[in-house]
Amino acid sequence: MELEKLKQLLGITGADQDAVLQFCIDNVTEAITGYCHADTIPGGAMNTAYRMAMDLYRNENLGSTSVDNGLIASITEGDTSVSYKENTDYTQSLLKNYRAQLSRYRKIVW
Repeated sequence: MELEKLKQLLGITGADQDAVLQFCIDNVTEAITGYCHADTIPGGAMNTAYRMAMDLYRNENLGSTSVDNGLIASITEGDTSVSYKENTDYTQSLLKNYRAQLSRYRKIVW
């Protein structure tokens, strides 16, 4: 995966998000190679890898110092209490949404 191509797909210019984007690339590469039992991302799965990296960057709100992802469940002002709800749509879907595309490249290991 190429950092510059991911930046173009996300519409990012400049180098201030390069470390975060490289983390996304490394994370997706690790997920795909682990799932497929391969040393590298299979050539036919490269577009899927870019889509996964874009989803990871957008849904995890990486690079932001803010904790709020719009997932606040409740706020109490007296003695200050904030509770967050889990984004189950995303956390359960990153690999799950791409499993069908990646399964064709998966190797059987014993």
